[in-house]
Parts: sequence; structure tokens; C-alpha cells
Amino acid sequence: MPDAPASTPPIAASAAMEPGSTPQTLAVFNPASGAKIADLPTQTPDQVAEMFARARIAQTGWAALGFAARAKLIRKVGAWVVANKQRVAETVVAENGKTVDDALNAEVLYVAMACSFWAKQAERYLADEKVRSGSPLALGKRLIIRYEPRGVIGVIGPWNYPLTNNFGDCIPALMAGNAVVLKPASLTPTSSLLIAEGLLACGAPADVFQVVVGAGSTLGNAVIDNSDFVFFTGSTEVGRGVAERCARNLIPYGLELGGNDPMIVLRDANLERAANCAVYYSMQNGGQTCISVERVYVEEPIYDEFVAKVSEKVAALRQGPPIGSGSQDVGAVTSPRQLEVFESQLADAEAKGARVLQGGHRGAGAGDFFEPTLLVDVDHSMECMREETFGPTLPIMKVADAEQAIELANDSPYGLQASVFGSDIDRAEAVARRIEAGAVCVNDAQTNYAILELPMGGWKTSGVGSRHGAGGIRKYCREQSLCISPRVLNREPHHFPYSARRTRILQGMVKLLWGRAPR
Repeated sequence: MPDAPASTPPIAASAAMEPGSTPQTLAVFNPASGAKIADLPTQTPDQVAEMFARARIAQTGWAALGFAARAKLIRKVGAWVVANKQRVAETVVAENGKTVDDALNAEVLYVAMACSFWAKQAERYLADEKVRSGSPLALGKRLIIRYEPRGVIGVIGPWNYPLTNNFGDCIPALMAGNAVVLKPASLTPTSSLLIAEGLLACGAPADVFQVVVGAGSTLGNAVIDNSDFVFFTGSTEVGRGVAERCARNLIPYGLELGGNDPMIVLRDANLERAANCAVYYSMQNGGQTCISVERVYVEEPIYDEFVAKVSEKVAALRQGPPIGSGSQDVGAVTSPRQLEVFESQLADAEAKGARVLQGGHRGAGAGDFFEPTLLVDVDHSMECMREETFGPTLPIMKVADAEQAIELANDSPYGLQASVFGSDIDRAEAVARRIEAGAVCVNDAQTNYAILELPMGGWKTSGVGSRHGAGGIRKYCREQSLCISPRVLNREPHHFPYSARRTRILQGMVKLLWGRAPR
């Protein structure tokens, strides 16, 4: 595939080499302790191109295996992850800094579930579709839509979910018959390498799944330039660069980008559940989830009671280096640069009148921690209400009514996820339908992500395309339409040579079928 023009900027020019790395190695650190956990050999752009060349050779045989054989192997991979869950979780925790419980419940669980789901559903989603048509030209013809694997898929993943949002996006691509080259974030590559080991242990053909290790600033473009389709998860800023590079090369792509996801608490909500959900879904994984609750709007009559409940629950959260399941609630901040974002947004909010009820400081010790933080007296002049935070902070704003809550929830360039809480389900659903987001939960949050039949994609600047559902695997395929004529005439009425009489007859049919305006 030809390179993009030299003037195209690298997709992650801001991604500096990790401390302790060299041009040939990548140093990986534990965010919870600061200790180095690995020195990994990296690839060059030329080596990435060679990986894609090998993947193209392997892909033809992989696609020829058929759905049943691919499904059997992918199920084996899911079982391998479950059988090795402790090792897998320890690897994720070491490079990402999340709690052991987050690694088990959000990463191991998702991969096991996704392997089973796509192994079962891929053939159904990609089966030939028979089409019915109202066109008179379709009479006597068979109309079919079919799906073919694109070839080699490039997946560029984030650091917040080293398995779920890295290998998780590779599973449907593999089940569709593609080969995959995965470029994980330079902060968290060891989980992807472990999964590659697992695929080989389960009998996957060599080169069908490969992992690129190195900085996105040097290798991200190499992945894009050699891919037949790119799926990227990350910031909106970098996503724009990915889209530009893909567009220059005429490569199709999918993007899951930033979010600033709102939660609306209506006056008839179950406050205990709403408070529990607000705390969990804002602080789980250290708030480093694209669909975390990042801002809350509460109707005035219940505001004080809701804030009191949330404040008590946030104060009780345990944070520190994970030492086993159940030992901590909130883990470390994976990217040290995010600590500066938290402090900047907090300073901005306090300068404009916000109050910190809980937290608000970096954690003590060697690791990169930020205290679970609760903000009140916030408004939309503040960065924390308008920009993605991606950390363990929760600003809560009082609103007069549901109408104001809807208006403020939609006052954002983002539209990834939202949630609405209320006892009157019809009213809560009506509010949810007015939120400008790709996914909205009522009396819950984030759980839609684990329901793989539901598409998950962003509106506005939160992304292009989706994962999960039928579209989550069809995007990895080329679509072909078949129009088959089993019985034919030697010449159709509209063929050459033209005849004034035949044209009058055909135009009379047009008028009869489509030319009558409704009264």
C-alpha cells in the first residue's frame, strides 16, 4: 500500500519515547510503584511493513479455514485466558496500575465473553443476505449481499484497557477471516504480547496475529500505511490525525475517541442506587474509561441528599498499590501526563468557584496516584464540565429541572455515553432519547458495553463507526452485492436500439408506479 504524502503529520507526534527507552528498546514501568517491569525490543517502520507482508500471506489460509475452524480456535483462546487469569491479570496490573479486581472483572471477563460471543455470532452476522426489491428490474433476479474479509486489519489500541480495547477489537476481525497487526500503547504492550503467546499456544497459524512494539509517533503511521482497515481507540486529537492519514491513503477506518459522559439524576430517582452508580462508574479503573461518568446533573429537590451520599461513598474508597483481589478500590494513574490534566482542571474549577469536598491531591509515595475527587458548585464555564478528564474525579452540578439537565448534557462536543436515573421509567427513557450520545443507559451505566449485541459508538467528536453488534464485525469486511439473473431474454426492452414506442411504454410505467403525488 502506498505511503501517505510526506507532509502528513505523524498520528502521535506528542508521544515521546518512554523514560529509559532506547531507539531499539521500550522500557515499561509499573505506574503503582514506578518500578521498571520490562525492556522490550521495538520494531522499525520497515519491520512493521515486513510484518504486514507476512500477515497477508497467512491471511489467505486463515480465511480458507472457514468459520467453524476459526471459531474453535477463538474459543480455545478464551478458555486459555480463563485458565491463565491470574497471570493475565498480574500482567495487566503491572503495566497499567489498575486494581486486580478491575483486571479480572473488566479485562479477563470481557475477553472470555467476547471470544465466545464472536465465535458463535460471526457466521450469522456475515452470512449472505437475500434482498427483496420493489424495482420492476429485479423481477426474476436473485439479489444477495455478501461479506468478504478485508485482508489485514491494523488495530491501534489505548493504555487504559490493555486487553479489552486492544485484543477485544481484534477478535471480530480474526473471526471475519482477517489477519491482524495490533499496535498497543507504548505504556502497556506486555498484555498484548502475552495474548500473542496464548494464540500460538492454542494453535493459531503463525503471523495471523502480530504485535508491534514501540512509540506511536514512529510506528503508528507504519501501521496505517500498510493496513486494509484501521481501528483506533484514543483521544479525539490523535483520532483526527488517524482519520486524515487514512483518508489520504483511501483506507477505511473506525474510531472510538474521547468522551465527557453525563449522568442525569431525576428527582424521583432511587438515590442510593444513583449514588452507588455515580461513584463506581466515575472511579472504576481510576476513572480511566472512555465511558466513565465524568459529570453529573441533579435536579434541585434531591441535590443535597444525593451529594451527601456520594461524598460519604467517595471518602470510603481505598487507594494504593494493589496487593491482591479486594485490597484496593481505585488504582494508579497509568499515564503520568494525566496528573497534570487533573491538576489543571481542578485549579481552573476552584478559581471559578468550585469546591472540593473529597480528594483533590496527588497521592503520596512512588506511584502515580490521584485521590478520588468530588467537586460541587460547578458550572459550564469550567474545563472539568466541558473537557475530557479521564481520571478519578466527579463534578456534580445542581439543575432546576430535567430540561436544563438535557440542555447541559448536550452542551458538549462529545457524544459517547450517558446515563439517566429515575423511577418513572417512561419519563427516564424519554429523557435518554433526547441525549446526544451513541449509548445511553437508564438506571445504570457502562453495562451496555458488556452486552455485545448492542453497537457501541460515539456521536459528534466521539468517534466514527462502532464496535459490537453486527456492525462491529461487518466493518472488517468488504461488502459485495450480487445481482443474478437465472432466466434471461436475448434482449431487454431498454436495450439498444432505442425505440420511441418502447420509451413511451417505459415512461408510462414510471408514471403509473411512481408519478402519482399523494392527496
